[in-house]
Amino acid sequence: MIEGFTALYIFMLAGFTGYEVISRVPVILHTPLMSGSNFVHGIVLVGAMVALGQADTTLERVIGFIGVILGAGNAVGGYVVTERMLEMFKSSKGAR
Repeated sequence: MIEGFTALYIFMLAGFTGYEVISRVPVILHTPLMSGSNFVHGIVLVGAMVALGQADTTLERVIGFIGVILGAGNAVGGYVVTERMLEMFKSSKGAR
């Protein structure tokens, strides 16, 4: 039972720390921050693929597959958002 409370405590601490760090980032640095977080999402995707490869039961395979799908969607979505943010900084003079 203590392991569950410890895990919950670590999760809450990580969430609070993440919120505090991200809320203090200046607006101009959000695009580089998104690129860095996309790198982390790629690592999460690799971890999900490793977990899926180690799955033995059907339930583990289903959960691993869902993890891979969600991780891939998260990484791709992050790159799409970063690309759209970078488009906002391009000059409209060359578009004519």
